[in-house]
Amino acid sequence: MATIDEDLVQLERDIRQLKIEYDQYFGGGRKRPPTEIEWRIELVVKRYGERGGELKFAQRFRFNNLTQTYAKYKDIFRKKVQLKEEGRSQRHYGAAAKAIEAERAKAHPEVPAPAAQPAAVIEAPVVARPVVAAEVPAFRVTCADPENEGENVERLYHAFVQAKARTGEEIHKFSAAGFKEFVRKKTKDLQEKQNCRNVEYVVEIVAGQVKLKALVKS
Repeated sequence: MATIDEDLVQLERDIRQLKIEYDQYFGGGRKRPPTEIEWRIELVVKRYGERGGELKFAQRFRFNNLTQTYAKYKDIFRKKVQLKEEGRSQRHYGAAAKAIEAERAKAHPEVPAPAAQPAAVIEAPVVARPVVAAEVPAFRVTCADPENEGENVERLYHAFVQAKARTGEEIHKFSAAGFKEFVRKKTKDLQEKQNCRNVEYVVEIVAGQVKLKALVKS
């Protein structure tokens, strides 16, 4: 039986394939709509819609983004099918689908954990995507003992994931466990090298780039 993560990967593939096959259908390359794929997607959406409590934060975040994308596609498909059946089909589906794909790219559940670096400032790698340039306030949290400050680390993790989603970066490989281990090691390293107790972590978006800073505090 497939795991939740495997189901979400397949769901994303099916949504992409559905878009391709509907594009072919509207362009005349298919005689019938891709109802089989749509039926399969509906099953997964219904299954995890009813079992949302079983999903971890990153999984739920990813599932919600996928279902939102599917809902937007579905609305386009419904309107296009209606136009096609009425003999008023228009050839603008591709542009609309690309616009939705760009929207979906702004938000995606899990990122590789940042690798520890000798400097106190760690800049997350950025993928060239459309950036939401709103002035988002920096998120700050102070840690002295991450192993016993799970709530603070989790808040930092969520802030980092959300910031990367806003800038359209790929985050599907990121895990809460890996992030927690990174914070633990980074805090210990700075405490030993800088002879300090507290380390302030700051998540901010600067010039369209997500930055995670680790600042020494007295």
